[in-house]
Amino acid sequence: MTEKETIHIIDDEKIIHEVLEDLLISEGYQCVLSSNGEEGLKKHKSQSFDLVLLDLLMPGMDGIEVLQQIRKIDPNAVVIIITAYASVESAISAMKKGAFDYVQKPFQHDELLITVKRAIKHKKLQEENIQLKDELRRKFSFEKIIGKSKIMQDVFSLITASAPTRSTILIQGESGTGKELVARAIHQNSERSEYPFITVNSGSLPPELLESHLFGHVKGAFTGAVSHKTGLFEAAHKGSIFFDEISSLNLETQAKLLRVMQEKEFMKLGGTHTIKVNTRVIAATNTELEELIKKNQFREDLFYRLNVIKIELPPLRERKEDIPMLVKHFLDIYGKENNKQDLEITEDVMELLENYSWPGNVRELENFIERAVVLTRSKMIGRDQIPSFLLKSTDMGKSDSLVTNHNLNLKERTQIFQKRAVIDALKRSHGIQKNAAELLGVKPTTLNEMIKRLNIETNQNQK
Repeated sequence: MTEKETIHIIDDEKIIHEVLEDLLISEGYQCVLSSNGEEGLKKHKSQSFDLVLLDLLMPGMDGIEVLQQIRKIDPNAVVIIITAYASVESAISAMKKGAFDYVQKPFQHDELLITVKRAIKHKKLQEENIQLKDELRRKFSFEKIIGKSKIMQDVFSLITASAPTRSTILIQGESGTGKELVARAIHQNSERSEYPFITVNSGSLPPELLESHLFGHVKGAFTGAVSHKTGLFEAAHKGSIFFDEISSLNLETQAKLLRVMQEKEFMKLGGTHTIKVNTRVIAATNTELEELIKKNQFREDLFYRLNVIKIELPPLRERKEDIPMLVKHFLDIYGKENNKQDLEITEDVMELLENYSWPGNVRELENFIERAVVLTRSKMIGRDQIPSFLLKSTDMGKSDSLVTNHNLNLKERTQIFQKRAVIDALKRSHGIQKNAAELLGVKPTTLNEMIKRLNIETNQNQK
């Protein structure tokens, strides 16, 4: 049974109380009565109402003043003004001050009920909108970026400080560290949160097609351009545009992006008119852009334009104290999805997870937990749910003299771990890179970049 909506009637005439109460109760509403503004405000401080019917002309505090006080108590209060014909002008003035609508005395019952139903519906939509915004804010706030380590707390502080500004953000980190989550958190905690957040997968399209996606085109701009197209920059006006793996852009597209960032305007492909935009750019990369600049593969001026505020996301191997918290987070998520509540991981498995290098970072850990939850038949996830490659990797990590060699720095040791994990994944997927990428929890483009960077012979892994 649904709960009845409560309507607060504030009017100094007893006959109005009786008429309205009888009418509204017969329609299934609950009524609370107040004879003057002071009494009405007192009740508003102690309880909430779905709707207020407020007389405009009352002795003492008039309806306008009561309306203003009610909205101070509850900014989302929905108020219908009741007024005599001679005071319609004042009722319109009340609407400008936040009243939803007004009805004139003597009112027609049907007319009043229609206005009441409209107001109640407005109130429900208002509450649903507030709830939706709260859910979105929770979804894209820091709740999905898990970490109690000092290094992650520093990241949270930087997000909090930079989000409300208009500055360009550069997010740097290995694949799977949560760069897009951070970008969404920045957008959602900024003044642009009401407007679009649009992601550009920089390396997934050829340059000519990417420019069409970014800036749009006019009909006939090139073969196949049969109609006008709105670009992503224009679609993200007043919002944020996120360039995932911006290092994949070619130099020509980089030059055009720089111009948009500097001039706040661009032309569609084949167009003759400039389009003004107010779009915040957030970029992410898993490579050192400074190294690409030395190789003339990335524009130095674009780098400085992007690098106003830099957020460096640490790889999971550098914040292993966060692994238990992340494990619990993913156990809760996938436990609910698979109707398996209160799952736990044995101590020896947790030790394995903490000793593994996680080349795919948090994304790889998440994929592992999802797999374990799906396969487990008990409340406790043990070694029988651990993939063989992870067991081998952790065992080799403990015994291999190369990795324990104190003459090697962290970067060299990390590369050894990554190379082993990639080779093992390629062998297990019979050389199919897409499947290997899924095993590692990385994108196929990222795996391809790792294969090149680590000098892995893919032909050997197809045997």
